[in-house]
Amino acid sequence: MSNPGRPSAYTQELADEVCERMAGGESLNAICKDAHMPHERTVRRWMLDNVEGFSPKYTRARELQAEFWADDILRLSDESRIGEKVKTGPNGEEVTTGDMVERTRLQVESRKWLLSKLFPKKYGDKIEVEQKGEVTVKHRWGQ
Repeated sequence: MSNPGRPSAYTQELADEVCERMAGGESLNAICKDAHMPHERTVRRWMLDNVEGFSPKYTRARELQAEFWADDILRLSDESRIGEKVKTGPNGEEVTTGDMVERTRLQVESRKWLLSKLFPKKYGDKIEVEQKGEVTVKHRWGQ
C-alpha cells in the first residue's frame, strides 16, 4: 500500500535528508511520515541493499541519533517543566501546577531503554561472570 506521489527511487538528496534528520534525533518513522519522503520500508531496503553506499551512512546516522538521545536524557533531567494536572474528584475538577516529574521520568526511561536495546555494547547492562559461577549484573545507568 504505497501512497501516490511518494518517492521510492533512491536519490542522494533524499538519502542525505534522512541521515541528517536521524542524526538530529528524529526517528525514521517520523521522517518517513512527511509526504515528500519515501516509505519507511523503502529506506530500510536502501540500507539493506546498500544502494549507492547508503548502508554505512545510515549506520553512522543511527550512531549520531543515539548520541543525540543520550544528550537529550541530560537535557530532560536538568530542565524543569511546569505544567498543570487536572483531577476530577467529588468536589469537581482540581487543578494543580508543578514540575512534570512523571512525564519527564517516562521520557528519560524510554530513551534509556531504547538506547540499551539498539546499542547494548555502549548503553546496555554489563554482565560479569566470576569464576565462582555467580552472575553479577552492573547497570550502566546506575540503577
